[in-house]
Amino acid sequence: MTALAQDRRPDRLAIAGIVALGLGAVGVLVLGLVPPTDQISVTRRTISEYGLSENKWVFDLAVVLVALGSAVSLAVLRLQRRLPTVSAIFGGLWTIGLLVIVAFPKTDWAAGADSGAGGTLHRAASVLAFVCLPLAVLLAARTTFPHSPRRRFAARLLAVLSLAWFAIILGAIAVAATAGGRWWEIIPLGLVERGMALTELVALAALAAPARQRG
Repeated sequence: MTALAQDRRPDRLAIAGIVALGLGAVGVLVLGLVPPTDQISVTRRTISEYGLSENKWVFDLAVVLVALGSAVSLAVLRLQRRLPTVSAIFGGLWTIGLLVIVAFPKTDWAAGADSGAGGTLHRAASVLAFVCLPLAVLLAARTTFPHSPRRRFAARLLAVLSLAWFAIILGAIAVAATAGGRWWEIIPLGLVERGMALTELVALAALAAPARQRG
């Protein structure tokens, strides 16, 4: 009985990590529905804009929940020897990036503020996080699901879709560099970022979800 309980602990921890991811995502969703952050455009403004509002504490809590859920989920996979070292490194960078985003708010361009060291760190951490997580999932899929081709395919597909969202941003930057204009106005940046964030969270949840036990 004790051995059975110990066997179930990693699954319970993995589920707890996924729940934390979900709660963090819900927290960000709620920010778009309640005042005063409901006035922030979800199609044009980035998620980090919430961190400049009166609801900053909700934003911070949501991101910390995602970071905590990520750390737990990845740690369980690592302890089960289902997460390769390179994926653990990328996953760690994703988690650290999230914490840096909380510690250093984005530059308040609307208030005419200059981009100091904190704003630069925020942008760098955002890029690092959004790139590292899908790479972690993509590189881990084979090791995590050696006998489950469907789940392996699903994890890889979600990782590729996450990178595709980021490619849209890179494409906008390239267009702006050649044709002129502001790259963040070429695309609905808020919508693209939210789509990327959601896809990445689903990808991590798909990777971390416990496998069904066959009796």
